[in-house]
Amino acid sequence: MQAGAVIGIGIDLVESDRMAALLQRWGERFRDRAFLPGEQAYCEAAAFPCQHYCGRFAVKEAVSKAFGTGFGPHLGLLDIEVLRNDATGAPSVRLSAKGQRLAETLGVERIMISLSHTHHYAVAQAVLVGRCS
Repeated sequence: MQAGAVIGIGIDLVESDRMAALLQRWGERFRDRAFLPGEQAYCEAAAFPCQHYCGRFAVKEAVSKAFGTGFGPHLGLLDIEVLRNDATGAPSVRLSAKGQRLAETLGVERIMISLSHTHHYAVAQAVLVGRCS
């Protein structure tokens, strides 16, 4: 494991009932504002899509908190893409060009993600790692 300096940490918890209500009420409009096409395809292919939407939303929130910006002009929901390693199942994120610029400005070299979900909740943690001084 490569050592580095922790630049920021973030955590988020999402309730499945709340996500289900958003998906029910706003449907495609909400999905298109919060999730990229690849994320939507992954979630919709799952047996319980809402659980996976919850997890991805929690990751995005955790990452935005780790950056210290939340969602706004510096970072939006669609600037963070949640990916899954096909071999291991481990989650990771890919940032948009705007997100990459923010990461470079802060000296972020790596974003570490942890994600877990049940039928009722999803929780995610993000750690931003930079070069040791």
